[in-house]
Amino acid sequence: MRKGFLTFAAVGLLATGSMAACGDDSSSNDAGGDTAKKPKIGVILPDSKSSARWETADRRFLKAAFDAAGVESDIQNAQNDKNAFQTIADQMITSGVTTLMIVNLDSGTGKAVLDKAKSQGVATIDYDRLTLGGSAQYYVSFDNEAVGKLQGEGLVKCLTEKGVKNPTVAYLNGSPTDNNATLFKNGYDSVLKPKFESKEYTKGPDQSVPDWDPAQAATIFEQMLTQTGGKIDGVLSANDGLGNAAISVLKKNKLNGKVPVTGQDADVTGLQNILAGDQCMTVYKAVKKEADAAAELAIAVAKGERKETGQTVKDPESGRDVPSVLLEPKAIDKATVKDVVADGYVDKAKLCTGAYAALCTANGIS
Repeated sequence: MRKGFLTFAAVGLLATGSMAACGDDSSSNDAGGDTAKKPKIGVILPDSKSSARWETADRRFLKAAFDAAGVESDIQNAQNDKNAFQTIADQMITSGVTTLMIVNLDSGTGKAVLDKAKSQGVATIDYDRLTLGGSAQYYVSFDNEAVGKLQGEGLVKCLTEKGVKNPTVAYLNGSPTDNNATLFKNGYDSVLKPKFESKEYTKGPDQSVPDWDPAQAATIFEQMLTQTGGKIDGVLSANDGLGNAAISVLKKNKLNGKVPVTGQDADVTGLQNILAGDQCMTVYKAVKKEADAAAELAIAVAKGERKETGQTVKDPESGRDVPSVLLEPKAIDKATVKDVVADGYVDKAKLCTGAYAALCTANGIS
C-alpha cells in the first residue's frame, strides 16, 4: 500500500476516467464542455482545541494548494459543534461547491452530511478521519495503525533506555467517537499487548478522552495517578495535547522527565516537551503532503473525473472498500526534532523561544 501512495505522490493522481465525480447520475448532466461546473471546494475542519494542526497546518496547506491551482475554496471550522458542522455543510452545498471535504466530528454527523452532499450531486472526500458507514468517494489520511505502532515502539525504547523493570503503562486514548483513535490503539496494542501478556510489562489504567480534550485528559490522568498510588512508569498518550495534559500532572508530582510520555502531531508544545526531556517522542505526520494529495484529488473530482488511487480501506461498519490515499508517518525524538523544523511544519521562532533557545541550539536546530 505504501508503494501505491509513493507512486501517487510522485506523479500525481492516477488513471483519470471521463466518468462523473460520484459515478452518480445526479452530476452526469454537468459533465463535459462549456456546461461543466467551475470547481469550488468546500472543507470543514473539526475544531481548534483537540489539536493545533487543524488551524496552523491543514488550513494553510489546503488553501495554498487550492490557490496555486486557481480553484475557489471555502474552508471553515465547526469548532466541535455538531449543529454548526451540519449548518456549514448545508451552506456550502447551497453555495454550489462541487466537492465537499470533511473531517468528521463523529460518524453519525459525518454520514448525514456526506449523504446529503451525494444526493445533491456533490463529490465527497473524508479527510484524515474515515466516516464509518459513510458514503465518501475517497479517503485521504495517514496509515493510522502505523502511527500507533510507532508510539508503542517509542515508549518501549524510552522505558528500555531508562532501565525500568516491569513498568506499569497507562493509556490515554483519543476520543471514542474518532475512528482514528481506534486505529492508533490497534497499532500500539500490537506492540504492548505481547509485553503485558508475557508479564514483562504491567497494564495500568486504560481510558479514552472525550473529544480529545486536554482539560479532561488532565483530570483523568490525575485520577489514574491516584488510583495507582503514583505507580505509573510510562504513558501511552495518543497525541501531544493529551501528552501535555499528563505532563502537567507529572510536573505537579515532580515526576516529569522520569515517566516517559508519548504523543502525536509534532506540535510546538509537544516538540518543546521533547527538547526539555518531559516527553519521550511524538509522531510527525507531514500534513502538507496530506493536504496536497487531498487538494489534487478534490480538484479532479470537482471537474467530474474519477481517479484510481491504488489503495483501499475497508469501512468496518459497512464493509465497503473505500478508495484511499494513505501516507507514511515518522517517529520523532529529541535527535530528530530538527527534521520537523527543516520540513517547514513548525516555525523555529515559535519553537525556540525563551528557555528553549539553548535547547534548540544544543539539538542542532538552526
